[in-house]
Amino acid sequence: MITVQTNSDGTLIEVELSGEVTSADYTNTLVPAIEAALADHDSVRLLAIVTPEFKGYDLGAAWSDTKLGLSHWRGFDRIGVVADQGWVQTSIRLAAPILPCPVQVFSMEELEAARRWMRESLGSIHVTDLSGPCVQISLLGKLDPDEYKQAQSDLDALLSGKEGFRLLIDLREFDGWQGLTALAAHFRLAAGHIGMLDRAAIVGDKAWQKLAQRTASHLLGTRTQYFPSAEIESAKTWLAAG
Repeated sequence: MITVQTNSDGTLIEVELSGEVTSADYTNTLVPAIEAALADHDSVRLLAIVTPEFKGYDLGAAWSDTKLGLSHWRGFDRIGVVADQGWVQTSIRLAAPILPCPVQVFSMEELEAARRWMRESLGSIHVTDLSGPCVQISLLGKLDPDEYKQAQSDLDALLSGKEGFRLLIDLREFDGWQGLTALAAHFRLAAGHIGMLDRAAIVGDKAWQKLAQRTASHLLGTRTQYFPSAEIESAKTWLAAG
C-alpha cells in the first residue's frame, strides 16, 4: 500500500510504503500525486518512508516503479529514502550515482532529520561588491533553483548603478547542482547580464572548472582567466587591473 501527503505549496511529496505495493498503488495514488505537483512546479522533492511492515513489490509494481522513474526523473529535485531494511538501503545507494538529483538514505530513527534535509537548501550563493566594477559570486555546496532566485535579486540590485562590471566566480566550495532545473537557473542568472560583462575570473581547483573557463571565454565573448584556489587574491588583482 502507498499513502501520499503533499505539503501546502505542492513541492514536497511524502510517500509511505507498507505491506505489499501493487501496480494499482502507483496508478491510483502515487503517479497522480506526482503529476499534479509537476503541473504547477518545475520540480518536486520526494521523501519515501519504507515502514517495517513493507513486504516488497509485486511484479506489476516493480514495472510501474521503473516507468515512473523513466517518465518523471527530470522532475525530481531531491529524493530521500527512510528505511531500516538493509536491502532497501543498499539498493538506493547503488542507484544514487546514476540519478540526476541528490539522493540520501536515512534510518527510521532519523525520520525527522530526513524531513529537515528535504526542506533545507544544500547550498547557497553569495553576491559581494568588491568595489569599483568588480563583483564576486561565490557558489557554495550543492545548489537548488531557489538559491538562484535570491542571487538574481541581489545581483540586479548591485548592478543597477553600474554601466559594466567584472566578475569573479568563486567555485572553491562548489559541489554542483541539484538536478537540471538548478543548472538551467544558473545559465539564466548569467544570461541576464552578459552584455554588461567586461571580464571574468574563475577560481577553483577542479579540472572541469578550468575547462569551464575556456568554454566561457567563447560563449561570453569577453576575457576570462582561470586561477587555482590559492590564488584568489591574484584573481581579484587581475580583475581590478586595466
